[in-house]
Amino acid sequence: MPDVDMRPPVVAESGDPFTALRVIDLVARLPRGRAIPMQSLVDRLNATYLDWLFEARVVADALIQLQSNWLADYRNSTGIVLDDGPTGPMLTLEDTTRVDPWVARQAQRAATACRDALADFSRRDRPAGEG
Repeated sequence: MPDVDMRPPVVAESGDPFTALRVIDLVARLPRGRAIPMQSLVDRLNATYLDWLFEARVVADALIQLQSNWLADYRNSTGIVLDDGPTGPMLTLEDTTRVDPWVARQAQRAATACRDALADFSRRDRPAGEG
């Protein structure tokens, strides 16, 4: 897995590669074949990254993007399942050997986007970003 200790913004945002990398890193460590409440994921992210604030909608957006990527790669919906459960939204990961390398590739893609964002930021010559 790529290093997740990059210097990101403090508030997690939808579509942000730094947020996606942290969510993917957590997904990589989740048990397979068992439904997990999304609120548990939000709580775990907030407890792990104390200098961040993760909202449920942001985590849901990152998980929906992962689910979309899975559908594009494997053309089935069994790998990452987001369902409504008795306590709210639930995430279930397929319990097969193809999940781990796929999640690692997603993390590598997010890490590359993080590095690109940092490089782009470092090339700016003004605080407002112009130039």
